[in-house]
Amino acid sequence: MKSYAAVDLGASSGRVMVGRVGPDSLELTEAHRFPNRPVRVPEGLRWDVLSLYGGVLDGLRAAGQVDSVGIDSWAVDYGLLDTDGALLGNPVHYRDARTDGIAEKVWATVPAEELYAATGLQYAPFNTLYQLTAARTTQQLSRAERLLLIPDLLTYWLTGEQGTELTNASTTQLIDPWTREWSYDIAARLGIDLDLFAPLRRPGDPAGVLRPEVLEETGLAGPVPVTAVGSHDTASAVAAVPAGGERFAYICTGTWSLAGLELDAPVLTEESRAANFTNELGLDGTVRYLRNIMGLWLLQECVRAWGEPELGALLLDAAKVPPLRSVVDAGDAAFLAPGRMPERIAEACRASGQPVPSSPAEITRCILDSLALAHRRAIADAQRLAGHPVDVVHVVGGGTRNALLCQLTADACGLPVVAGPTEAAALGNVLVQARAHGLVGDLADGRRLLTRTQPLTRYEPQGDTAPWREAEARLADR
Repeated sequence: MKSYAAVDLGASSGRVMVGRVGPDSLELTEAHRFPNRPVRVPEGLRWDVLSLYGGVLDGLRAAGQVDSVGIDSWAVDYGLLDTDGALLGNPVHYRDARTDGIAEKVWATVPAEELYAATGLQYAPFNTLYQLTAARTTQQLSRAERLLLIPDLLTYWLTGEQGTELTNASTTQLIDPWTREWSYDIAARLGIDLDLFAPLRRPGDPAGVLRPEVLEETGLAGPVPVTAVGSHDTASAVAAVPAGGERFAYICTGTWSLAGLELDAPVLTEESRAANFTNELGLDGTVRYLRNIMGLWLLQECVRAWGEPELGALLLDAAKVPPLRSVVDAGDAAFLAPGRMPERIAEACRASGQPVPSSPAEITRCILDSLALAHRRAIADAQRLAGHPVDVVHVVGGGTRNALLCQLTADACGLPVVAGPTEAAALGNVLVQARAHGLVGDLADGRRLLTRTQPLTRYEPQGDTAPWREAEARLADR
């Protein structure tokens, strides 16, 4: 067996996991977990990237000797380096308000229809393209010699080598999903200098070796290679969907819900754009055709506002609340910013003429019903737009621990749900490293290994979908 350290950074926490891989075995253990707390400073919301890097080093020290390291994280955000390779300030958080109103300025130069046809990316106000447009006149950007997306920035600090991993680059809205290279025309029209980006890397490519200083700080014996993985955490998570065949949908659950299909080619129709589906790049030439849904962020923010009550008890109470009493649009950008989440959900229900949830249990049930409804809509729309029917929905990520959400998703979709693995992004990260070192074959081979080795739970749909159709119509009438 060989050991691989998977650095997996989410929007609310980071972890270093150790995967041990053999010919017919795959074991994952947690070496270190640490918080990821954004900081609001006078100029806006920022990531505490030095704290994250410190957590990575602590995690590698706790992991012990490994055969390789891989890093994945959330998408779109970046750090800027000067000519000496020094970081020019803390990276801006994607929930920062600097991109408010920027999309309209971009569309005045490149209409939204053209932008989608060229890049395949859904509209999200925080896409890297909009962030760079918002930063165009800043001194920091004018001084920048290099732009590194978050996992590439941490890889650079570990190795001294610079690169831009493709699956994450595809979330910038600056990649052509057909050629899988930069969209030079779009960048030129918007005045974005693509020379800021380091050369593209693909999952499995070597990304350097740990620097001597890193080896000294972590106690590891070199050389320890760093391997480019699907560095967008969703790309790694989808690689770890334990599916057989092609007739499956997936939902990567956590702070966000990413619901969609794995395809061989992008879907760039105007109808797809209007439905706000994205075409992000995955492993082995695949396309992650999906819709971003606000996800468990809604519940996380409510739990924070309520003083961190015990989640298990809260979910038990929510299960007793009558279903589908009130629902909100879980994809609504009105819920993007932090703060006052219980009040904002109540206000949305009041504005749409529905019963207003008041207790934590009622608000929690509203959130879970709304997420399941959004999952239903996304998976139905994806099948229709891509002409790609499915027989099963795979739920991976942190939401697999939420049995109520998994059952509601099965009920809403009218399809069986297979939940697991929970640490999908870390497992996908490990599998790419193991593949690069000859221990695992292609994507299908890795998925067979996951099915044999990881605990999975199946949820069968209960009842008919009529109440869900009625709730869907209720939202559509808003």
